[in-house]
Amino acid sequence: MSAGDCGRTGGQDPASGTDCSEVLHRVYEYLDGEMTVDDTEKIKQHLDECGPCLKEYDLDQALKALVKRSCECEEAPVELRSQIVARITTLRYQISE
Repeated sequence: MSAGDCGRTGGQDPASGTDCSEVLHRVYEYLDGEMTVDDTEKIKQHLDECGPCLKEYDLDQALKALVKRSCECEEAPVELRSQIVARITTLRYQISE
Protein backbone atom coordinates (compact mmCIF):
# COMPACT_ATOMS: atom_id res chain seq x y z
CA MET A 1 0.00 0.00 0.00
CA SER A 2 1.26 3.48 -0.76
CA ALA A 3 0.26 6.92 0.47
CA GLY A 4 -1.86 7.22 -2.67
CA ASP A 5 -3.97 4.26 -1.52
CA CYS A 6 -5.03 6.10 1.60
CA GLY A 7 -8.56 7.37 1.99
CA ARG A 8 -7.28 10.92 2.54
CA THR A 9 -6.28 13.50 -0.01
CA GLY A 10 -2.53 13.21 -0.43
CA GLY A 11 -2.39 10.43 2.15
CA GLN A 12 -1.92 12.86 5.04
CA ASP A 13 -3.89 13.29 8.24
CA PRO A 14 -4.48 17.02 8.52
CA ALA A 15 -5.07 16.86 12.29
CA SER A 16 -1.84 15.06 13.22
CA GLY A 17 0.26 15.89 10.15
CA THR A 18 1.16 12.21 9.87
CA ASP A 19 1.13 10.76 6.38
CA CYS A 20 0.33 7.18 5.45
CA SER A 21 3.83 6.32 4.28
CA GLU A 22 5.26 7.35 7.67
CA VAL A 23 2.63 5.32 9.52
CA LEU A 24 3.26 2.20 7.45
CA HIS A 25 7.03 2.64 7.66
CA ARG A 26 6.89 2.83 11.47
CA VAL A 27 4.11 0.33 12.18
CA TYR A 28 6.46 -2.25 13.76
CA GLU A 29 7.89 0.38 16.11
CA TYR A 30 4.29 1.11 17.10
CA LEU A 31 3.45 -2.57 17.55
CA ASP A 32 6.56 -3.12 19.68
CA GLY A 33 5.98 -0.05 21.88
CA GLU A 34 9.29 1.49 20.77
CA MET A 35 8.01 5.01 20.04
CA THR A 36 7.84 8.17 22.09
CA VAL A 37 4.50 8.98 23.69
CA ASP A 38 3.91 11.79 21.16
CA ASP A 39 4.71 9.60 18.14
CA THR A 40 2.56 6.79 19.53
CA GLU A 41 -0.38 9.17 19.86
CA LYS A 42 0.10 10.49 16.30
CA ILE A 43 0.18 6.98 14.85
CA LYS A 44 -2.81 5.90 16.94
CA GLN A 45 -4.80 8.94 15.84
CA HIS A 46 -3.94 8.27 12.21
CA LEU A 47 -4.94 4.60 12.48
CA ASP A 48 -8.22 5.60 14.13
CA GLU A 49 -9.06 7.81 11.15
CA CYS A 50 -7.54 6.00 8.16
CA GLY A 51 -9.20 2.75 7.10
CA PRO A 52 -6.51 1.60 4.60
CA CYS A 53 -3.69 2.13 7.12
CA LEU A 54 -5.70 0.43 9.87
CA LYS A 55 -6.23 -2.57 7.59
CA GLU A 56 -2.47 -2.79 6.92
CA TYR A 57 -1.76 -2.39 10.65
CA ASP A 58 -4.20 -5.21 11.47
CA LEU A 59 -2.43 -7.47 8.96
CA ASP A 60 0.99 -6.67 10.48
CA GLN A 61 -0.38 -7.21 13.99
CA ALA A 62 -1.79 -10.61 12.98
CA LEU A 63 1.49 -11.61 11.32
CA LYS A 64 3.48 -10.67 14.41
CA ALA A 65 1.11 -12.66 16.64
CA LEU A 66 1.40 -15.69 14.34
CA VAL A 67 5.20 -15.57 14.40
CA LYS A 68 5.18 -15.24 18.19
CA ARG A 69 2.85 -18.25 18.58
CA SER A 70 4.85 -20.33 16.11
CA CYS A 71 8.24 -19.59 17.65
CA GLU A 72 7.24 -19.26 21.29
CA CYS A 73 8.82 -22.52 22.40
CA GLU A 74 12.09 -21.96 20.54
CA GLU A 75 14.88 -19.67 21.64
CA ALA A 76 17.42 -18.12 19.31
CA PRO A 77 20.95 -19.47 19.67
CA VAL A 78 23.19 -17.37 21.93
CA GLU A 79 25.56 -16.54 19.05
CA LEU A 80 22.69 -15.23 16.90
CA ARG A 81 21.33 -13.13 19.75
CA SER A 82 24.81 -11.66 20.32
CA GLN A 83 25.17 -10.81 16.63
CA ILE A 84 21.77 -9.10 16.59
CA VAL A 85 22.53 -7.05 19.71
CA ALA A 86 25.93 -6.05 18.27
CA ARG A 87 24.33 -4.96 15.00
CA ILE A 88 21.63 -2.94 16.78
CA THR A 89 24.31 -1.25 18.90
CA THR A 90 26.31 -0.40 15.78
CA LEU A 91 23.26 1.04 14.04
CA ARG A 92 22.30 3.13 17.07
CA TYR A 93 25.85 4.47 17.25
CA GLN A 94 25.85 5.34 13.54
CA ILE A 95 22.49 7.10 13.84
CA SER A 96 23.59 9.12 16.87
CA GLU A 97 26.67 10.48 15.08
